[in-house]
Amino acid sequence: MRLLVLLAAAVLATAPALAFDLQGHRGARGLAPENTLAAIDQALAIGVDTLELDLVVTADDVLVVHHDLTLNGDIARGPDGAWVTGEVPLRSLTLDVVKTFDVGRLRAGSEYALRFADQITRDGARIPTLDEVFARVAALGADHVRFNLETKISPSHPAHTPAPDAFAALLAEAIRAHGLVERVSVQSFDWRTLDAMAEIAPEIVRVCLTAQGRFDTVRAGEAGASPWLGGRDVDDADGSAPALAAQAGCAVWSPHHGDVDADRLAEAKGLGLAVVPWTVNEIADMRRLVDLGVDGLITDYPNRLRALLVERGIETAPQVRLPTR
Repeated sequence: MRLLVLLAAAVLATAPALAFDLQGHRGARGLAPENTLAAIDQALAIGVDTLELDLVVTADDVLVVHHDLTLNGDIARGPDGAWVTGEVPLRSLTLDVVKTFDVGRLRAGSEYALRFADQITRDGARIPTLDEVFARVAALGADHVRFNLETKISPSHPAHTPAPDAFAALLAEAIRAHGLVERVSVQSFDWRTLDAMAEIAPEIVRVCLTAQGRFDTVRAGEAGASPWLGGRDVDDADGSAPALAAQAGCAVWSPHHGDVDADRLAEAKGLGLAVVPWTVNEIADMRRLVDLGVDGLITDYPNRLRALLVERGIETAPQVRLPTR
């Protein structure tokens, strides 16, 4: 019996841990231009479980992968090579026009460029459609990779997006058309789209994003319902973001990493929620959260997180071989 116990202990010591969700933020923003096919290729080559990407909708109702509701003057250049200035909502542009902008490098001297000094330039990179992203991942044979898709929508700028139910309908249609219901989750800070997804496509996993005390106004003591939370009042959940996420029917609570401690994690787990904090770039923060027992992390540097997971003996996704140029 003692020999059997020792053998079992040895097997457990060498076996990989349960799956951990390594999510590449905007593909791999720290290493390649955000939300581009180049960033997606980079993330797949490193070996991520999930591509975390942002979605906005063009004037002709095409889902494109872009973080901001307007063109970002730190990353977007027009056909004449000049950096974009002023507010240009993507919702005001057709896809043909959107495709004329180059988003393959950071504007020199900008805070963004200083923050991501290791990002490799990819001049000529364009804003991809969601269809193009799905096709790229399929072409590379990365059938193990999931997609965590964020609806970029704001109650403060209704003209910059479709209505929440229309946005959700477009997204559900695209996910179903590509046969990816089992490999997609939909997340948002604006829970109106999550509520719409629950009605339109309840089979698709929903992720409640929060940033307590920040723009989504998830904080106890604030009077009245929050427009970001689909009309919910955080005080109805005793000031608890995990409880509110569970009440909203989300399967995953995705908080800012600074909002996660042992008590909140235990509360979320007790409510049946997976916990995947965002956006975790410093190795010390990664270590703390992995040690706490989160279910995954969203990071601009999937290479850093993968190295930590390998160090800890945690199972990692296959690395995708990219075609040679």
